[in-house]
Amino acid sequence: MNDTMINQIKKKQNVQTNVQTDELQKQIEEWRGKCLRALADYHNLEKRSQEEKAQVRVFAAEMVLMKLLPIVDTFERAQAHVKDEGLGLGLKELESFLAIHGVKKITVVGALFDPGSMECIEVVDGEDNMVIAELRPGYRLHEKIIRVAQVKVGKKTESANDKSTNIQMNNEMK
Repeated sequence: MNDTMINQIKKKQNVQTNVQTDELQKQIEEWRGKCLRALADYHNLEKRSQEEKAQVRVFAAEMVLMKLLPIVDTFERAQAHVKDEGLGLGLKELESFLAIHGVKKITVVGALFDPGSMECIEVVDGEDNMVIAELRPGYRLHEKIIRVAQVKVGKKTESANDKSTNIQMNNEMK
């Protein structure tokens, strides 16, 4: 064999080797991309799983705290009637526990009626749309309302003098 033939064979082998190397490099890049995508998917799944667990914890805590509110109501009614020092201490501890966990009473008496945080149980004589009395307290957990307040709302009623004036004005218009 002469040198030209040997060189041609070597060139063919080099070309084949280069083609094989290029194909292997493409496969490596393809598998590397697949691996990176799988790793990113795993990280996203782990993050989503942590977020769901946190949401479940918050929901469970909210449910427990909501179940304590009727107990607080009962203690407050009992304290109003009995005026027992021990009961008062227990009530303060329960209110402190709720406050530590982000539960706060909604202040309503003397405020304008807000249908988002209050439920009107009765309309009574008083200043228009002002809360006159609280029948059952409302509560917030952080900024979320977990129980609306039940209230009595004022409505200005016409006096006998105002009614006669309105009747006279209506008669004059006829």
